[in-house]
Amino acid sequence: MGTVDYFERKLDDKRRLTIPTELRDKFVSGAVITRGFGNYLHLYPKHVWEEQVEPRLAGDILDERIADINVQFRMGKVEVALDGKQGRITLEQHLLDYAAIDKDIIAVGVGHYWRIMAKN
Repeated sequence: MGTVDYFERKLDDKRRLTIPTELRDKFVSGAVITRGFGNYLHLYPKHVWEEQVEPRLAGDILDERIADINVQFRMGKVEVALDGKQGRITLEQHLLDYAAIDKDIIAVGVGHYWRIMAKN
């Protein structure tokens, strides 16, 4: 089976996003959702966040660029778990507001994480 690099979904009334079956094993340890650099969100498998993102955010304590990225990613950051068999995660309202997402989303694979944005 091929890699899922793109998917579209409709959030349910409880702001839950169903992760495609083919991707669920990547989120066994959970997921981290942050603000993106633009009007979109980043969705990381928790192990990717811990092993690849956190070490980069720890950078030089006096590097203003690293500080700005920390603020961007940590403001509103949430950790979530899939809800079992249905493979859903809940997106917090403040993150949906940031990305101007109502119900319809597009998710695009960007290396080891996904960019989640409103479907226009």
